[in-house]
Amino acid sequence: GFHLSGTVTEPATATEPEMTYKVAISFDRCKITSVTCGCGNKDIFYCAHVVALSLYRIRKPDQVKLRLPISETLFQMNRDQLQKFVQYLITAHHTEVLPTAQKLADEILSSNSEINQVHGAPDPTAGASIDDENCWHLDEEQVREQVKLFLSQGGYYGSGKQLNSMFAKVREMLRMRDSNGARMLTLITEQFMADPRLSLWRQQGTGITEKCRQLWDELGALWVCVVLNPHCKLEEKSCWLRQLRKWGEMDVCPLEDGNYGNELPNITNALTQSSSHSQDSLARPRRTVFTRAIEGCDLHWQDSHLQRIISSDFYVSPSYQREGESLLFNSQGQPLWLEHVPTACARVDALRSHGYPREALRLTVAIINTLRLQQQRQLEIYKHQKKELLQRGATTITNLEGWVGHPLNPIGCLFLTLTEACRLEEENCLEISDAGDSKPPVYQHVPVATGSPDSGESYLSLALEVALMGMGQQRVMPEGLYAQDKVCRNEEQIIARLQDLELDPVLVQTLRKQCILLLEGGPFSGLGEVIHRESVPMHTFAKYLFSALLPHDADLAYKLALRAMRLPVLETTAPSGDVTHPHHLVSVVPSRYPRWFTLGHLESQQCELASTMLTAAKGDMLRLRTVLEAIQKNIHSSSLIFKLAQDAFKIATPADSNSDTTLLNVALELGLQVMRMTLSTLNWRRREMVRWLVTCATEVGVRALVSILQSWYSLFTPTEATSIVAATVMSHNTILRLSLDYPQREELASCARTLALQCAMKDPQNCALSALTLCEKDHIAFETAYQIVIDAASTGMTYTQLFTIARYMEHRGYPLRAFKLASLAMTHLNLAYNQDTHPAINDVLWACALSHSLGKNELAAIIPLVVKSVHCATVLSDILRRCTMTAPGLAGIPGRRNSGKLMSTDKAPLRQLLDATISAYINTTHSRLTHISPRHYGEFIEFLSKARETFLLAQDGHIQFAQFIDNLKQIYKGKKKLMLLVRERFG
Repeated sequence: GFHLSGTVTEPATATEPEMTYKVAISFDRCKITSVTCGCGNKDIFYCAHVVALSLYRIRKPDQVKLRLPISETLFQMNRDQLQKFVQYLITAHHTEVLPTAQKLADEILSSNSEINQVHGAPDPTAGASIDDENCWHLDEEQVREQVKLFLSQGGYYGSGKQLNSMFAKVREMLRMRDSNGARMLTLITEQFMADPRLSLWRQQGTGITEKCRQLWDELGALWVCVVLNPHCKLEEKSCWLRQLRKWGEMDVCPLEDGNYGNELPNITNALTQSSSHSQDSLARPRRTVFTRAIEGCDLHWQDSHLQRIISSDFYVSPSYQREGESLLFNSQGQPLWLEHVPTACARVDALRSHGYPREALRLTVAIINTLRLQQQRQLEIYKHQKKELLQRGATTITNLEGWVGHPLNPIGCLFLTLTEACRLEEENCLEISDAGDSKPPVYQHVPVATGSPDSGESYLSLALEVALMGMGQQRVMPEGLYAQDKVCRNEEQIIARLQDLELDPVLVQTLRKQCILLLEGGPFSGLGEVIHRESVPMHTFAKYLFSALLPHDADLAYKLALRAMRLPVLETTAPSGDVTHPHHLVSVVPSRYPRWFTLGHLESQQCELASTMLTAAKGDMLRLRTVLEAIQKNIHSSSLIFKLAQDAFKIATPADSNSDTTLLNVALELGLQVMRMTLSTLNWRRREMVRWLVTCATEVGVRALVSILQSWYSLFTPTEATSIVAATVMSHNTILRLSLDYPQREELASCARTLALQCAMKDPQNCALSALTLCEKDHIAFETAYQIVIDAASTGMTYTQLFTIARYMEHRGYPLRAFKLASLAMTHLNLAYNQDTHPAINDVLWACALSHSLGKNELAAIIPLVVKSVHCATVLSDILRRCTMTAPGLAGIPGRRNSGKLMSTDKAPLRQLLDATISAYINTTHSRLTHISPRHYGEFIEFLSKARETFLLAQDGHIQFAQFIDNLKQIYKGKKKLMLLVRERFG
């Protein structure tokens, strides 16, 4: 009958012994309806043993004896045979069967038992009746468990991949017209709706994670596919509709566009809305991921025109009807299908998914013929308005519903349908390695069956054409991060597929023709002369077109790429007014600055496009000029222009051959633009940019360096100009790199000195030292720089800057100048009594040592300044000690005589310093005693010992010190413990 049973042996392995499993399979009308296997494996798919038994029966039907259903066999037995049969059966399986046999025997012998109310008896081998549902066996519990498990892993451990493969399984079931497809999708959806993260995300107001969003999108798209099944029964459809509505009404149900903002028009309405569109967005109902499927339930396949399109390759209008306007056919008599494009494409997807590839192709061709006709009509409309639009330079017309990034992925769907028909299936195409590095598909031209035989069109050229049409559609950037991100992602997916196409002469012709149409398309094309300021930019698309066209038609390639460089949302303010617009487009009045979440990505794509053009134009001065102008006009981000400059520089200076001067000059010009853009704004990469510019100018040559030195004020801050630019230009490396002759070296040096003096005048604090360094080799310039420092010293400079320059002067052999600057620095300084670790102490000690080495006069001049500025006793005593150790004037200034005697602390100028030091010790002692804690007593006693050493330098020092100690004992007698320590040490 309809029951297959067998034993399957699994051979022994290194770790496992040989195993035997009992397998039973029921089938009905070519479908397996239930399976059991002793292995107990739980999975969505059948275990290997069930598959083995099924394949054995398929491949060796003559080895498996076909018997009648068991009820037929029993019917042929007499009473004795039946008795014998039952007893033998019970004996063979007495432990398992005996209780059941006894129970059945009791029920049969009881006259009013339930078993006796029914005629006949069941037969598991007899198969179902013709009216019964028959579908493949699906372990529903397993489906639920697996989906739940994958969702709980939240996209980790490859669970996203697993869920996608389950979706692919659903598509495969639909294609095989297996009714379990919808059942499995229902089970998956139930688990998705039960995902605990949904309510969490909703409470927190955060969006669903990116990976999860994509899974929900696929789920929604699959439901659209299911409900658009051209051969489903009405009751099935109404059952799905109930389910979809139930899910859609749950508050955790994710929304279609990933945010709660602007939603797209209804699936069944074409874009015939008025310009009040943007005003009524608040009144629009909430659209969930299931809304499109719910709307799809309203669509049917009964339209006679549609039926004729999909059922025949040769459906054309009679030739006598081809003169006038027709909504059903174009002028060649080919059928058109004038439905809202994404909806029409959803039909194609449904046909393809439900295993009707020929029908899907026929409808695709009708849709493309419709799009072509629309493109022609739009061109004609534009020709009438061209003058007016070009005068205004902008348009308020655009498509509100973009086809790229659309939830139903219309363009991707048409492209796939067409390319699948052209795929060359290789023998071993199933052996794709796990790494996923599958070879790109190979396509061949397949002539369009519905076309006229001489049209020469192939499904492959149509695929390219429709992808270009869709990508080139001018459309408004949707609202919300998710929708905007989806636009970019979908665009990249389509381009990746386009890159799999080998461009032969037929495809190149299609490409050129479509590119010309896009350039001439006015406001209907994203590459037209005028676009809406909130149009989705075409940079990524144009980069593909540029690279594809370049070998075949360079002029067209550049024209297109240059046109696409614009990014009007950053350039213009919103225009007002409107142009009379055709019915199938919507006028958007842009009253707001749009929130473009993907702007950073879009700007980097614009930069990529520019970089691609720069690379291609290497060596062609004219082309490079045009590209450079486009960059300067359209790119508004300094870091991106800097990246382009670096790119151009890299391409222009290959390691293995000579530099390309044309491109080097472009790199330099872009670099100069970056300098001007970032001069007055803070940019964390500014130092890197300045250094890079000098490197680039060096590569260009000596004229470029002279030029940046002469116009430094429009490019650099004074500090950058002196410390980075001029210093690098004058370095030994630069001179070697350029192998300059003497006059050239002199010219550079002269420019650098002029720059140095200008910078020192403008910002003496930060540039004086660099200016002096740069002017060292030219006496007049050096003197001028020194004078600038002296003039600025009294007002604009800090003691740190002055001490630094003073030390530099001493190092250069100008000790008197160093002394002068050190004296000026001292007047700016103030060291309090407790600042004994101040960073300027070393400078003060150095200044006093310098004065001492110059002679008595210089020391006498600096000491009053020291006394006035320094109030820290330990620092003063240190200076005093150093001045008494050696005789002054040891520097040996020519024309001066020195006595060689040590100086006395009793006479000026040291007397003044000694008095100041003693008084500093006294003041510091009182200050410290006002808030001293016992743990600092020891330290304080040591401080007094140091003070005594200084007091003793004076003639009556010991008396002064004794009085000082007595005074302390008197004033601070309350601090008994401390005074005890003072007595112990000082009596």
